[in-house]
Amino acid sequence: MFDRVRKACAGVFGSVRPEARTAPKRRAHNLFEAAAAYVSACAEDDEERIDEAAGWVSPEALSFGVSELACRAVIALARERDESPRTVARELLGLPAA
Repeated sequence: MFDRVRKACAGVFGSVRPEARTAPKRRAHNLFEAAAAYVSACAEDDEERIDEAAGWVSPEALSFGVSELACRAVIALARERDESPRTVARELLGLPAA
């Protein structure tokens, strides 16, 4: 019961607070947006964009997103070249064929 009262009061008082009305709403970035922005900024050597994208999510989430992006990129290149993902990944890194 108290929870309903608290929520009702928060709705009323929250709607009349000036800072609640004037504060801009920023959309949260997801980890894939952060990873795409981070990797593209790294490719362009843009330190400002790298720092910005790195601040959108936690370091762990960014690491996961970058890893997922790398996997998807290797798979896409492998399909395009009609080669195995292992071969493509080794070529991208300049490693000898296994």
